[in-house]
Amino acid sequence: MRPGSRRGVSAAVSAATIAALLTFGAQQATAAPSFYDPPSPLPAGAPGDIIRHEPSTFYVDPVKLIKADADVQRIMYRSTDTHGEANAVTGTVLTPKKAWTGAGERPVIGYAAGTQGVGDQCAPSKALSAGMEYEGPFIAGLLLRGYGVVVTDYEGLGTPGVHTYVNRVAEGNAVLDSIRAAQRLPEANLPDNGPVATAGYSQGGGASASAAELQPSYAPELKLKGSYAGAVPADLAEVGKNIDGHYAFGFLGFTLVSMDAAYPELNIPAVLNTKGAEAFEKVKQECTGDAIFAHAFTQSKDLTKDGRPLTAYLGEEPYKTRVGEQLIGARKPGAPTLVVHSALDDIVPYEQGRKMARSWCAKGAKVQFSTSLVPTHVGGAIRAFPEAFAWLEGRFAGLPAVGNCGLF
Repeated sequence: MRPGSRRGVSAAVSAATIAALLTFGAQQATAAPSFYDPPSPLPAGAPGDIIRHEPSTFYVDPVKLIKADADVQRIMYRSTDTHGEANAVTGTVLTPKKAWTGAGERPVIGYAAGTQGVGDQCAPSKALSAGMEYEGPFIAGLLLRGYGVVVTDYEGLGTPGVHTYVNRVAEGNAVLDSIRAAQRLPEANLPDNGPVATAGYSQGGGASASAAELQPSYAPELKLKGSYAGAVPADLAEVGKNIDGHYAFGFLGFTLVSMDAAYPELNIPAVLNTKGAEAFEKVKQECTGDAIFAHAFTQSKDLTKDGRPLTAYLGEEPYKTRVGEQLIGARKPGAPTLVVHSALDDIVPYEQGRKMARSWCAKGAKVQFSTSLVPTHVGGAIRAFPEAFAWLEGRFAGLPAVGNCGLF
């Protein structure tokens, strides 16, 4: 990609790119499936160790007119699931071809993608190489600033097993271990002990926020300078209530599939009627656009045997405990955080995101909470671009992080 203005990168989020989100499942180009099959047993090693890698590509647009000016490697690395067991996760490491001109060593951003779906064809590493990653413009903006970037596929997205969508621990670990993997990959030519940050919006905002909370105990050696987390689904119970009967109902389906995979004792299919069981199996194969079209405005009460909405089960055991374990905000982040959320977000409720940020403040964290008034969840993401870029630049420049705890 030729160097261009940073403003131009944000403007690159065109109608065609947003439309790509809604057609991604049908148009997705798949990589060689053998790359995504982990060796069995996994080779000995530590979280973040590289299992395999190969050259890849990153196109910013679906027409493949804009190829990122970066060296790209698809990777498989060791991580840890929600139960503390070793697993294999894939992702993409991107190293700008231009020299780093900032202070110190080139930083590495662990980027957590927003909702992709749960079908294996939806993995970000596949979308990036096909020019179908709807967050490609933001990632390209990070590369233009000279940062190394690693984008995790998360657990079970591309690799065997079910993707543990919005699972706090599995996603946070996957993000932190992706940074470790990028630092350990010789072909990436990135500093092995330099400054790092995490970033993400929506599902990715939750993963970035979780990584910030887990870093002090799970990856204390990482020099985490900050974490940007946009529109964080911090409280899944509140998010679930909001999207029941919503055009984004399919995201609730992703969550049910994820919870059932991570905690099989929940036996979620047992509460579903025939229609619900069919939807449950169908959503396992879907990407974001597929799920929106297939399940928009579905009422969960029409999918259960007893006619109660699925959200009615959240106050009952064993569901209450397991959903409660996904809460973000109960642990102090290991570095300053920027939390951006639109008060007009139509998918992830604003108030539960603000509650998370306030909880961090109460624990003594340095938090900058930014409220926007841009309609829709997607609009909030685009609005957050320039603020996130500027904030990350400040962290890597060594400027003091400014918090606004007590003012929101």
